[in-house]
Amino acid sequence: MFSRFRKDAPPSGGPAATPAAKSAAPAAAAPAATVKITRPGSMMGGSRSPAEAIQVDKEAKRRNRMMELKLEIHKRLLENLNLAALEHASEQSLKSEISTQTSEALDELSVALNSSDRATLVQELYDEVMGLGPLEPLLKDETVNDILVNGPFRVFVERGGKLELSDVTFRDERHLMRIIDKIVSAVGRRVDESNPYCDARLLDGSRFNCMVPPVAVDGSLVSIRKFKKEKLKIEDLVRFGAFTEEMAAYLQAAVSTRLNVIVSGGTGSGKTTTLNALSSFIDNAERVLTIEDTAELQLQQLHVGRMESRPANVEGKGAVTQRDCLRNALRMRPDRIIVGETRGEEVIDMLQAMNTGHDGSMTTIHANNPRDGISRLENMVAMAGIEMPLKAVRSQIASAVNLIVQASRLQDGSRRMTSITEITGMEGEVISMQEIFRFERLGVEPNGKIIGRFNATGIRSAHSERFRTWGFDLPASIYEPIV
Repeated sequence: MFSRFRKDAPPSGGPAATPAAKSAAPAAAAPAATVKITRPGSMMGGSRSPAEAIQVDKEAKRRNRMMELKLEIHKRLLENLNLAALEHASEQSLKSEISTQTSEALDELSVALNSSDRATLVQELYDEVMGLGPLEPLLKDETVNDILVNGPFRVFVERGGKLELSDVTFRDERHLMRIIDKIVSAVGRRVDESNPYCDARLLDGSRFNCMVPPVAVDGSLVSIRKFKKEKLKIEDLVRFGAFTEEMAAYLQAAVSTRLNVIVSGGTGSGKTTTLNALSSFIDNAERVLTIEDTAELQLQQLHVGRMESRPANVEGKGAVTQRDCLRNALRMRPDRIIVGETRGEEVIDMLQAMNTGHDGSMTTIHANNPRDGISRLENMVAMAGIEMPLKAVRSQIASAVNLIVQASRLQDGSRRMTSITEITGMEGEVISMQEIFRFERLGVEPNGKIIGRFNATGIRSAHSERFRTWGFDLPASIYEPIV
């Protein structure tokens, strides 16, 4: 039944091995090593009892035995599997074939495994051949938001905003490098000593970044920001406590009336999630163009054109920057332009687009608060090499940006919209701002959870008349603070 997966099976038409199948072979050259690592500090409470020491020794021997078995059986799989048939094989049929060959190998080696260990072994071998080895279980785990690899033996995950050390490891640095090569080669990129870092996107849309030795001192560093399959809507974020219904009503009016919005925040604070949710207020009749370094926006409109920057090739040519994409987007009749993250010289073109008829444009920046966000914009303009007086730069920012939405990840791992601030113009040489909503911290529970509330500042929006003209007559009560 599974003879077509064997190397000695007759060809079923077509070449002996497809390019995709060939790329699977080197990446699967080493089996996954799921080894339990003692967490830092777990030995601090005192010495182990003799019984505990014996149990730990038995567990270590079992892990080593399983690792040796996986390595040996994986070598046999690469010798026997017909890689040309892998691309068209179903997961169930391939697992059945791997299970069959695993049973044959165990019989030849005179090794007996219980059903649980055998199933685990088959799944990990399948992940090596067709997936990303030890990372596969973490990618499938819905509770994991980020995967952070610090060398082959320390893999951290983020769950619920908190980092924790997982029990997943790689066999060695070479095994980790093979998985990295498999990821980056699938998107036409490379990573080696001459080019020791890379940004890429996994097949499911997850954002991938790596840095390898010699730049990474203690082993390759990998970070994966997992792609959310479900599109979070404003209602979902309100239900999760990211902000209130009153703030959502204000944001709906701001986006629908085409105010230019910047979402500001730190790494992992939820900027992209917020931007995705805000995009739900854009009318389907509008043409929206998105520009990103790594495509991860999930806009909810019908008319969306997506662009992604591209790094230079091996010869140092062919690079396409966000600024190149943005300049070209201006010639493509956009109603709105959304830049995934503004971090460099493209800020000039973004501000000009906001000032020249592309109202309702949005972007994200890294900043700790709205005032810092303005300073970041000023610094990026300076780094772009544009010689302009500071007052002229600030005047350009004040006329281009209408609203700054601040997203933050708090100490307990929760994500909150901590401020909604309007830019109202210039006072002398200073950009004037007024905060409309804020998150007020009230204390900390014994379990570390932040106690706080969202509150209005009592300041009425400077765009109230614009909202009313466009049909969004917000009640005055949403601006009243809680006393």
